[in-house]
Amino acid sequence: MYHFIGIKGSGMSSLAQIMDSLGMEVQGSDVSKHFFTEQGLIEHGIKIYEFNPENIKEGLVVVQGNAFNENNNEEVKRAKELNLKILSYQDMVGEISEMFNTICIAGCHGKTTTTAMLSHVLNNITGCNYLIGDGTGYANKNNKYFALESCEYKRHFLSYKPSYSIITNIELDHVDYYKDIYDVVDAYQSFINNTSKCAIVCGDDENTRKLKFDKKIIYYGLSEENNVVAKNINYSKDGTSFDVYIDNKYINNFNLKLYGKHMLLNSLAVITLCYLENLDLEKVKENLITFKGAKRRFTETKVKDNIIVDDYAHHPTEVLATINSARQKYPNKSIVAVFEPHTFTRTIRFHKELIKVLKKCDKVYVMDIYGAREKQENYPNVTYKIIADEIEGAQTINRDEAFKLKDINNSVILFMSPNDLSKLENDYIKLKQEQ
Repeated sequence: MYHFIGIKGSGMSSLAQIMDSLGMEVQGSDVSKHFFTEQGLIEHGIKIYEFNPENIKEGLVVVQGNAFNENNNEEVKRAKELNLKILSYQDMVGEISEMFNTICIAGCHGKTTTTAMLSHVLNNITGCNYLIGDGTGYANKNNKYFALESCEYKRHFLSYKPSYSIITNIELDHVDYYKDIYDVVDAYQSFINNTSKCAIVCGDDENTRKLKFDKKIIYYGLSEENNVVAKNINYSKDGTSFDVYIDNKYINNFNLKLYGKHMLLNSLAVITLCYLENLDLEKVKENLITFKGAKRRFTETKVKDNIIVDDYAHHPTEVLATINSARQKYPNKSIVAVFEPHTFTRTIRFHKELIKVLKKCDKVYVMDIYGAREKQENYPNVTYKIIADEIEGAQTINRDEAFKLKDINNSVILFMSPNDLSKLENDYIKLKQEQ
């Protein structure tokens, strides 16, 4: 029996579902608070307990979530006292990935959506196992492929040895761990070195071009310098269409019911992988157009004449992409941002960039900083004010203040945070429906 400590974490939830699908016995524990990742666990019939050292018994193999250790979790402490086998999340994933032809998808932005898109296409064409950072996991032992979202935080993705690696971009993030952009590039260099067959890399990104690789590397993007290039692009309120050329040869025309340049680039990575694997590109085309997106990535709810968008965006590049997508799809509506900064270190490092992109919205609401693994007491002078005070007309809002949004009409309201904002969103929806 495998016991997951922190089973509601997005990656942990996905991994637990995969292992259950492969016939392994799985259970787990976490805090009592509801998370969107629970639904998949419930559907699999996986038992979820509240943290309690009594959950840890002889004979268990423990999968330890990265947020937990013996100093902050009694179950980890108890597992060590019993001398149980303890695997990190990434080590357990690494063991599973060796069973299949694994494709690792990494990047500062876009890895979740690209993994979900690739999984959707491959699974419908030939069968594909997948682990996606939106809490989704699936496996069938008879499938050839395994699409694996691979996170660069603390170099966790170095636990994997993929056949293919996909790198969507490289930017500075996780500034509580990485010293600078050179440190990040170094991590990705180690990651790409673990690839056995081919690296598929967004060549429009200046930092990805710094990578060296002694095996096959394929660049994709909009620039003519790439091996795989999108041309004749049409962005409209109905989606995105484009032609694909590989080594200057026309391949096909593709359509997405998705918005923004970032989604186009994500699809190019998927098309490239499928091309290299000699899959039927007509089938790839058919399945790309039916892909609706990953969980909590531009997830829409209509409320009267407003569109509510729930999105994971927290880095300036992601926030800008979400805003641009809303502008493309809803050119006649105002754009309202409800933004929760994520971690104090990220807010310190990127607050100027966040201010710049949030100013592109018609109205901005800023929430308190969500510290995650960091504590306010260690950053006494860092608050939402370093963003809100620099944006004209910006207001503050918390999870209990949905009433501040009640007079917004004919708008797209972007709720942006890696943290769960469902209470605020649901309260607003209920308030608006009662008007």
